[in-house]
Amino acid sequence: MILTFPHMGNLYLAGKILLDALKIEYIIPPLSNKKSLEIGSSISPEEMCLPFKIMMGNYIQSIQQGADTILLVSSCGPCRFGEYSELQMRLLKKAGYSVKFILADLPDQLKSNDHICGLDALFNETSLSKPQITKAVLRGIRAMNIIDHLESKAHLYAGYEINRGESKKLLKNALSTAYSIDDPHGALAILNEYKTKMNHIQIDNNKSPLKIAIIGEIYTVIDSFSNLNIEEKLMDYGVSSSRKLTPSWWIKDSLLKLIKLNGIDVKRFSKDYLSYWVGGHGRECVAEAVMAHEEKYHGAIQIFPVGCMPEVVSKSILPSISRDKDFPIMSLVVDEMTGEAGYTTRIEAFLDLLERRNASCTI
Repeated sequence: MILTFPHMGNLYLAGKILLDALKIEYIIPPLSNKKSLEIGSSISPEEMCLPFKIMMGNYIQSIQQGADTILLVSSCGPCRFGEYSELQMRLLKKAGYSVKFILADLPDQLKSNDHICGLDALFNETSLSKPQITKAVLRGIRAMNIIDHLESKAHLYAGYEINRGESKKLLKNALSTAYSIDDPHGALAILNEYKTKMNHIQIDNNKSPLKIAIIGEIYTVIDSFSNLNIEEKLMDYGVSSSRKLTPSWWIKDSLLKLIKLNGIDVKRFSKDYLSYWVGGHGRECVAEAVMAHEEKYHGAIQIFPVGCMPEVVSKSILPSISRDKDFPIMSLVVDEMTGEAGYTTRIEAFLDLLERRNASCTI
């Protein structure tokens, strides 16, 4: 078995550390780019969403390098994402590629067959003992947590740092240095080293930068290629930003689902606007908009792909939150035709609006 998996933000680094620890052969596809999207779009139904098409491009680029098995997370309730593996497998087969899928899903959601199986198929490929497998998995989760911490701090500090661009540079160096190391212990040590450096960045707490919450569909919120590097753009503008949807959040939420304790804050903050789960992370989007207002953010930006049904529901509710709370919210819808120039112009116009509001409030 030669494993591969699709990109979603910087999750590939935690995946690499996990598979190195498990001693399983793998191929990581090239970072998502226009070529990936072109390849994926060429064999995907036109009406499918952007994440689906990018993933298909990732798969094919890895398969062409020798990968024969795809590792993919699944579920998200009544959302097309839960059917990705079945449809993607059929499309790949139709295009002449024969692969198997390993799904990381909740036990009651997994539908196994000859070409789709659970995580036990992954662990059966390693010669490690069960305690060693457990340590490897925990090491991968630890790496994911540190990466999420580095991203969170870098995006927050961008508005407060004394040396402009320092947090962005540290984040990039941490990811590239850790990725260059094939030893999982060494890679984790590098991440910990950069975590310490990030925590000691010089900041000026007297600054009052704009603070923006990034909300929306989890893939396009996390994946920089999908959202046209919005977080990096905000860092360059000296804006502090944050997002609650991260890979480590997703794992925690999935585990809490097993004991019916997930989404307590989501239910509380969304109850006045959306009292039902609508699939994907639509209800989370509504709750996070309310949370952002409660946490004194200056505004929120919703990002989601064309055709994402849960986010369409959220988008229809966000204007009510904006009106009731006097809280600016902008929605950005992305697909393969999204032009960066117009996209950037909308972001800059939104920032100008927030700056004028902020200035008028401080007079």
